[in-house]
Amino acid sequence: MTGLHDIVVTRTGARFMGRQFPCATGRGGITRHKREGDGATPAGSHAVTGLHFRPDRISRRALPIWARPIRPGDLWSDDPMAPDYNHLTRAPYPFGHERLRRADPLYDLVVTTDWNWPNAQPGAGSAIFVHIWRAPRYPTAGCVAFARHDFLWIVNRLTPDARLIIQG
Repeated sequence: MTGLHDIVVTRTGARFMGRQFPCATGRGGITRHKREGDGATPAGSHAVTGLHFRPDRISRRALPIWARPIRPGDLWSDDPMAPDYNHLTRAPYPFGHERLRRADPLYDLVVTTDWNWPNAQPGAGSAIFVHIWRAPRYPTAGCVAFARHDFLWIVNRLTPDARLIIQG
């Protein structure tokens, strides 16, 4: 059963609070058998674990109180051999990682989920975020992405107990 504040994603788009939104999913499609590097979006119910934003690009006043700023040096470990695999970490960091303060706008606003977190299993795939899309419906590396204006509308109604439900 889905709740009012759950984001429900299908192959054709997303539903949230009675509205439909176009969205992008992974270039590998939606799968029930997620693996590291497959580019797929994992089907299932994933708890929302955080909301992060670039304070130099999005005003704190435009977001819910539970949003946390992305600081210079914030990284996400995506190296299955790292002790902090699939966790937020800080630079300098000797293992494979992704910068959260990107030059492009994709991570200006990021919802984190509990996919393979907090007890990450190597090989099961790192973070599944919800973020801003590169271009309309342009595939992601496995995340879910929305147009900026739609995503701002969604996060301002999202609650910390929401889920990302991916139907596949």
